[in-house]
Amino acid sequence: MRTKLRYGQVGGTLKAFIGGVHRKAIAINEQADLVAGCFSSSNAQSNIECGKHYGIEQGRIYPDYRTMAEMESAREDTIDFVVICTPNRFHYEVARAFIEKGIHVVCEKPLCFSIEEAEELCRLAKEKNVLFCVTYTYTGYNMVKQAKELIQNGEIGEVVDVKAEYLQDWLMDEVDCAESSGKKLSVWRMNPEFSGISNCVGDIGTHIEETVSYMTGCHVRKLAAMLDRFGHELDLNANMLVEFDNGAHGTFSCSQIAAGHYNGLAIRIFGTKGAIEWEQEHPDFLKVTLKGKPTQIYTRAAHTSGHALEMNRIPSGHPEGLTMAFANIYKSFADALLNIINGKSNDGSWDLDFPDAEDGLRGVKFINACVASSAEGAVWVEI
Repeated sequence: MRTKLRYGQVGGTLKAFIGGVHRKAIAINEQADLVAGCFSSSNAQSNIECGKHYGIEQGRIYPDYRTMAEMESAREDTIDFVVICTPNRFHYEVARAFIEKGIHVVCEKPLCFSIEEAEELCRLAKEKNVLFCVTYTYTGYNMVKQAKELIQNGEIGEVVDVKAEYLQDWLMDEVDCAESSGKKLSVWRMNPEFSGISNCVGDIGTHIEETVSYMTGCHVRKLAAMLDRFGHELDLNANMLVEFDNGAHGTFSCSQIAAGHYNGLAIRIFGTKGAIEWEQEHPDFLKVTLKGKPTQIYTRAAHTSGHALEMNRIPSGHPEGLTMAFANIYKSFADALLNIINGKSNDGSWDLDFPDAEDGLRGVKFINACVASSAEGAVWVEI
């Protein structure tokens, strides 16, 4: 019986931010070892340096992802899953290469560029019985899970309105093209060749959509969006009116030019009996206000239950953050994968509490709808 997994990584050199977060999060759970990788196909030295740093044998540091998928699938001790941390442009082709070899996949968001690509990945994953996770980070936070449980249990009644925002300021120098520093435009997220049709909505707006859907169980049915590019090819700011499949409405706002805001994901959900509010920069606290009663502040570890309580890692008062949220997603994914590898049948008790390919597909549809709506003057677009 297997108790530990083997994994490989595509993208995420030693200097890359998100690749390191994935590796640290996986290490927290002590459920998987990094044994293979193609950390960079464009910089052989960085690729080799990263592989050596993590003690990977030379023969499993691959020059490109296709070679990696081919050679790993032929090994008896093949990797159980691959982590994809490349720019958006490569998500589809890398994921497809490993799915076709029957290797399970964890992929950064957004899943890919087009709806057709996303639908194909969903279909292929089902055909090949491949477990597919898309790392929408904020669904891994304990208090987001607690909010989900409270809403599912009817604590705030029927959801009638949602106000959600994700505000950053790291691109505010680019608002005035004439005075643009030019320094930050070299990042791949501002390049449509690597990022796709959207920067701001694709990068952080999709986090709003997925986290709200996760917490409420409500999905965006249609939207009207206005994206601001300030003379650039891709958006730096966006505002959206949304309608959910339960008939409720709401507003989403995401920005990378909001002065004084660093990583301000804030979600406020209003129901017929009360409201729930959560802010990512204060992740261990959940504000709950029920009709006619004083506002309550739930704290992680002290006031959690169910899955949120099970995912607590450290005592109350010691803040848990981004890496631990990633670790929670990986914990659920690894548990399910070990069940599959060990031949256990799903009796309904499996922990499948992680975003999957269908969530990734919905995110791609959301991005495309926002861009299409804005191009037509913020008309309503069905998802």
